[in-house]
Amino acid sequence: MKIAQIAPLYEAVPPKLYGGTERVVAHLCDALVDQGHETVLFSSADAMTRAELAPVRDQAIRLDPAPLKSDLAAHMSMLAEVRRRAHEFDVLHFHVDMIHFPFFEDIAHRTVTTLHGRLDIKDLGPVYDRWTNYPMVSISDDQRRYLPNANWAGTVHHGMQSEIYRFSANSNGYLAFLGRISPEKRPDRAIAIAKRLGIKLKIAAKVDAADARYFEEKIAPLLNDPLIEFVGEIGDSQKSAFLGGADALLFPIDWPEPFGLVMIEAMACGTPVVAWRCGSTSEVIEPGVTGFLVDSDEEADQAVLKARQLDRAAVRRRFELRYSAAAMARRYVDLYERLAGTANTDAPPEIQLDPALACTA
Repeated sequence: MKIAQIAPLYEAVPPKLYGGTERVVAHLCDALVDQGHETVLFSSADAMTRAELAPVRDQAIRLDPAPLKSDLAAHMSMLAEVRRRAHEFDVLHFHVDMIHFPFFEDIAHRTVTTLHGRLDIKDLGPVYDRWTNYPMVSISDDQRRYLPNANWAGTVHHGMQSEIYRFSANSNGYLAFLGRISPEKRPDRAIAIAKRLGIKLKIAAKVDAADARYFEEKIAPLLNDPLIEFVGEIGDSQKSAFLGGADALLFPIDWPEPFGLVMIEAMACGTPVVAWRCGSTSEVIEPGVTGFLVDSDEEADQAVLKARQLDRAAVRRRFELRYSAAAMARRYVDLYERLAGTANTDAPPEIQLDPALACTA
């Protein structure tokens, strides 16, 4: 197939530092190329990809030093270029939320739109009620709860390239928190767990401008403890050492996380995950195999101690089976072919995954 992948322009593909959606797009593009599909990536010029790159901006927006810039204008220009070339592709796969809806209505049947963000937002419902002809893909079944009537074509869980994450058979005796400092990510819970258990915690996290006050007022005062080390924002090249050295990744979220990429990044390194039972975590974590799900501080403390006993090689094997980039690409190709009418027409409208690869609900 000839496939267009349309990425957001906020981060490079893959991101140089923090970033989820663009990282997934990067790994999907490379896996599609490896599987023999002609793939074109519409993105900023600093993308690193095995696909054909169609650059639509000189660099990604967040690290662009220009003092004045318009994310809306940048994305509108990209969509104009995608529209100009739309006839070249069997499938146009959008990762830019809903901004393309008014411009591709006549070929909506040749598009796939993956929703990467939270959907419990007041103004979203009317948009998806208005544009019902776009096939939508959720990144977890839980994500759909807030838009149950959207035109869902399937759920495809994220995947990552196995080779960029090094397996670590042994940990170095600390806990890890990786991601973004924000109230819904609950780094305060992670700090509290570490202090109660007397185990070192390393925090590698981005602090957005919107969360700067929360960081200064709520989190910074908690860092003045020999058990707590604030590493700051890290990139892909540092993740294997950071995650692989941990006894467990703490994922103490307090919001309906649509997926939680860091969970499978930890699993790729052989590191189990202790996650609050919230959002997608029940679909991603297999209790007693790749980590534990908890509902309270007491359960979290016990889970950390039990996580140390899990087979780290088994954690890595489950990642390779369920969350490799190759597995993700195969699922998307099944969906592309179904929507293009080239698959078995007797099959049901939603993608039915191999039970061995499907996620437990």
